Amino acid sequence: MLNKIKLNNFGPLVKVDWLNLGRINLVIGGNGSGKTFLLKALYTAMRTLEEYKRGDDQRTAAEILAEKLYWTFQPDKIGDLVTKGADTGLSCDVQFDQRNFIYSFGKDTTKQISSLENYVPSRSSNSIFLPAKEVLSLYQIILKSREQDKAFGFDDTYLDLARALRPSSRMDRNYAEFAKSRQSLEEILGGRVEYDEASGRWQFKKGNQKFPIGVTAEGVKKIAILDTLLGNRYLDTGSIVFIDEPESALHPVAVSQLLDIVAVLADRGIQFFLASHSYFVVKKLFLIAQERDISIPVISAHDSQWTPANLRDGMPENTIIDESIRLYKEEVGLALK
Repeated sequence: MLNKIKLNNFGPLVKVDWLNLGRINLVIGGNGSGKTFLLKALYTAMRTLEEYKRGDDQRTAAEILAEKLYWTFQPDKIGDLVTKGADTGLSCDVQFDQRNFIYSFGKDTTKQISSLENYVPSRSSNSIFLPAKEVLSLYQIILKSREQDKAFGFDDTYLDLARALRPSSRMDRNYAEFAKSRQSLEEILGGRVEYDEASGRWQFKKGNQKFPIGVTAEGVKKIAILDTLLGNRYLDTGSIVFIDEPESALHPVAVSQLLDIVAVLADRGIQFFLASHSYFVVKKLFLIAQERDISIPVISAHDSQWTPANLRDGMPENTIIDESIRLYKEEVGLALK
């Protein structure tokens, strides 16, 4: 799994130094603080390691990385990812299973990364990025936009996810480690999402009834994506899953149940990185850390500064936490009047 992250001058991430990562890791901060940017920076590094030397792919690691950065962040040139006004270039140093993957480049870089060191062996497992917006209803549009039209719009996190959903899901092919988690996911859903080959559309099946995916609740579609990736074996016990805003479009009870399943899957080997601005998500993960006595590293953004902490040691200081406490005190004050 990823053990540590060091980023400098990576867009809004002027300096991030996050050590001693765990199976579940949380990024918190307000809108525009760089949470999603951080997850995407990690995702591009992991997908580079996973695509490198896979099958008949003859590209170098530097070529794969440049392409992933370009299509994930979609700048005019990848040098535009360097923090505006920075005196030095962008650098990224991630450690995976105690081995480093390091690269850097300056603001004038177009598509060629000349400084890259890779000590990580090729991987057979897959990472995936689950965006805040579900993709099932946009499935064919995403594939056409990128594979046929080669157009900006849907970045690589959407394209990779759409492609990952392609293999059909079969119950008899589940990894034994994931069987219970899939059952729990389906209990939350109250049914199953399936791909109809004839129509080329996803649909929600509940009992003997089938519903178009367009009229299915956003939260159902979001949870169904994770269920599908477990079912079609795209994810295995060595995978890393990045989830942007797990609370998006979900009822608080479903969020709590989903995070319990995340904890179970983490026990089975999957590593998770979650980005959130929800007090509810932070509190639920804090309770999981306390109940299970496990490390859940958290890094929080405030005024462009990134501060690491651990939910096993307590709730971190952050404006999200501060505002929730302020509202609670205001409510108590009103009740005591």
